[in-house]
Amino acid sequence: MDSIPTKVSIIIPVYNERELLLHVLRGLDDVEIPLNKEIIIIDDCSTDGTMEIVKSLDTSKYRIVLKDKNEGKGSALREGFKLASGDIVMVQDADLEYSLEDYHDLLNPILHGDADVVYGSRFLDIRRFNSPYRFHIVNNKMITFVSNIFTGLKLTDMETCYKVMRRDVLESFKDKLKSNRFGIEPEITHHIARGGWSIIEVPISYKARTFDEGKKIRMSDGFAGVFHIIKFYFFSR
Repeated sequence: MDSIPTKVSIIIPVYNERELLLHVLRGLDDVEIPLNKEIIIIDDCSTDGTMEIVKSLDTSKYRIVLKDKNEGKGSALREGFKLASGDIVMVQDADLEYSLEDYHDLLNPILHGDADVVYGSRFLDIRRFNSPYRFHIVNNKMITFVSNIFTGLKLTDMETCYKVMRRDVLESFKDKLKSNRFGIEPEITHHIARGGWSIIEVPISYKARTFDEGKKIRMSDGFAGVFHIIKFYFFSR
């Protein structure tokens, strides 16, 4: 990146997060970073009242997309990526499983010119990983292992929400993205690997929700992830 970054685009895909969305937005207000924040919210046709909350937000403060059909996280991210104008682009979930206190660690390698892409890993420091589901660890490690085989990367957490990248990295592949659901994670990773961009991981804190609390990803999504990894390797350029 030739110029000094001045703005980060934070993409927030939202689906049925009535209880937590405003907490996330207030938390982002409190995050002090040396960058202007462009917050882009994509409501994926929520049905629990979240969309009404999004509609009430200040459009001078947030960029908002209201989808008229629920298509999944990947579809929402693709919409958000089209709008991103920041020098750095990152993904933020709307469920508070990921700690907003990790923003400095996530952004610093790019701000200091040490990496093109930063992934926040939930497994580099397992003491910071809190989940009631043992399959969660097995699921993510399986998908990451397969992804590493096909991408040649050495990641510990390919499925992480916290993916941060320079704008030119995103521009190199955003129009190639096709995934609608959680396949977006291995698809993004596939294109980063193919582009030869430098990528590092930093440890982050993670506190998983239960399914009763609204957690959406399941074991079946893990097997779907493996399918997508193989598909992208052979059919995506």
